Amino acid sequence: MTDRRETPRPGRRTRPQSSSHTDPDWSEGERIAKWLARAGVASRRESETLIEAGKVTVNGRKLTSPAFKVTGKETIKVNGKPVKAPEATRLWRYHKPSGLITTTQDPAGRRTIFDELPKHLPRTVTVGRLDLTTEGLLLLTNDGELARTLELPINEFRRRYRARAHGRVTPEKIAALRDGVTVDGVTYAPIIAELERETGANNWIKVELTEGKKREVRRALESVGLEVNRLIRTEYGPFELGDLAPGAVEEVPYQTLAETLGSMLPSQPARRKTDPKKRRPDAKKGLNRR
Repeated sequence: MTDRRETPRPGRRTRPQSSSHTDPDWSEGERIAKWLARAGVASRRESETLIEAGKVTVNGRKLTSPAFKVTGKETIKVNGKPVKAPEATRLWRYHKPSGLITTTQDPAGRRTIFDELPKHLPRTVTVGRLDLTTEGLLLLTNDGELARTLELPINEFRRRYRARAHGRVTPEKIAALRDGVTVDGVTYAPIIAELERETGANNWIKVELTEGKKREVRRALESVGLEVNRLIRTEYGPFELGDLAPGAVEEVPYQTLAETLGSMLPSQPARRKTDPKKRRPDAKKGLNRR
C-alpha cells in the first residue's frame, strides 16, 4: 500500500518524508503474501486474508495490501509475533490415521493431525486435506508455496487411493467414472478405477484422479452405486505411502525432493552441506520411482 502524496503548493517548502513512510521499491524483493507462505505461516491465499485483516506489520507499519514487497531484512510480524525468514523447503510424508481432522483446530473439539504430530516438527502446512475417516498419505511442508504448487490441478499431480466399497463393480460403472461424472452440480474430471479384488459384499478398488476436490472419491463412487466404507490414499504424485506405519512421519531428503520436483521447487536460501554418510539408508523409501 502506498501513502497519499500531494503536489506541493508554489512557494511552500515540504518536509521530506521519513524513511519508514517511503513507498516500497517494487523492483526488488518479493510480495509479502508469497514471503509469508514460504515462511510456513499459511498458504498464500490465507496470508492475503491475514494482511487484509490488518494482522501483518512490516517495521511496525500495518499492511493492507498483499502486493507489498519485502526483502526479508525487515521486522515482519503476524498477530504481533515476529516471523522468521523462510528456511530451506522441507517435505514430510505422514500416514494419517482415521478419526483425525486435517486442520489446525476444530470448533467441535475433535482431535486434529497437529495434536498428534511429533512436537519436534517445525511449523508445517498440509498439501491438501484428507477427510475425517480417510487414511493414508498426507504430505506436510514448511513452505506454503510448495503446498500450493502441489495442490494446483493444472500441475496434475495424481492421487491414488484404495477404496473398499459395498456394491457390484461392473464395466459400465468403471466406464462412467472414466468419462467423468456430475454429482449435485459438481463435475468431476475423469477418474481411473480398477477392481482390485472382491471380498464378499465389499470390493477393493484402485482409484486414480488429478483434481482432488472435496470428498471426490466417495461422491464419485456413490454416484455409480458404490458405497465407500474405507478409503486409503497410497500415492500423491511421485510420493508413496509405502510401509509407513499409521501415525508415523518421515522426511523426504532434500536432494530427492530436488530431483523429483525440479523447477517446481521454490527458490531456496543457501543450504549447509551434509555428510552423505549420515544419510539414512532408507531415505528414498516411499518414493514412486516408476
